[in-house]
Amino acid sequence: MKTAITRATLKQIHMKLNKSSSAFTLLKQREHISAFTLIELLVVIAIIAILAALAVPALTSALAKAQMSGTMNNARQLYLAQFQMANDGTSTGDATLAWPGDMTGGPPASLAAYCDLLVSKGYLKAGDLSKLLNAPGATCTVTAGPPVVLAGTSALKVYPVKDSDPAIAIFAVSHNYVYDNAIVGTDVPYGTKGFVVMRKGGDGAVFKGGQAKDTDWPNAATFQSSVGLKTGDNEGTPTANDPANVLKLP
Repeated sequence: MKTAITRATLKQIHMKLNKSSSAFTLLKQREHISAFTLIELLVVIAIIAILAALAVPALTSALAKAQMSGTMNNARQLYLAQFQMANDGTSTGDATLAWPGDMTGGPPASLAAYCDLLVSKGYLKAGDLSKLLNAPGATCTVTAGPPVVLAGTSALKVYPVKDSDPAIAIFAVSHNYVYDNAIVGTDVPYGTKGFVVMRKGGDGAVFKGGQAKDTDWPNAATFQSSVGLKTGDNEGTPTANDPANVLKLP
């Protein structure tokens, strides 16, 4: 009986020792796992930081392109109003309903006067202008009037294009673009990120900042056929700067 008790006691002691050993081993394993997880977390954070640094420029570029596409669509809406007005002027013989460069007495005196004409003749609503003339960094406030009053900076400039100009002649550009000039980084709305052009033929495009001059293209003819021809220029011989009487604000 004494031997049985001793053996049972030894067995219990052995079991307790095994449990203690297992608990100690598990504790060490947990400590090891905890340390490994911390290192792994730091590595993951470092990887995320690197990916974010690489992704931010791409996301910024994509956002700017989307914003410029919106400005191009706004320029197209302005173009459609002008196109309809010019067509009506041709069919009715009303010289006030014409392309800006063909209007009686010359182009309107200001962008506000031009917009007032589009609104007063029913081709646009004053509320439309609040959308069409604004872009990131270029805030233009519109007072319906009559007459229409503009204040601030318009996102678009309108060239005094004529009916006799070819389809590649420029109708409107974003405010930051001066024809055949390098883009200035501080100019709104897009600085050196790019610029927008809408042509008399109704086709618009978004260009990179490095495509602003004719020397950025294989030749002058390619520049004019791609970006556009300034009214008053001959094909193949672009001249720098916006045309006289360009409609802009300020």
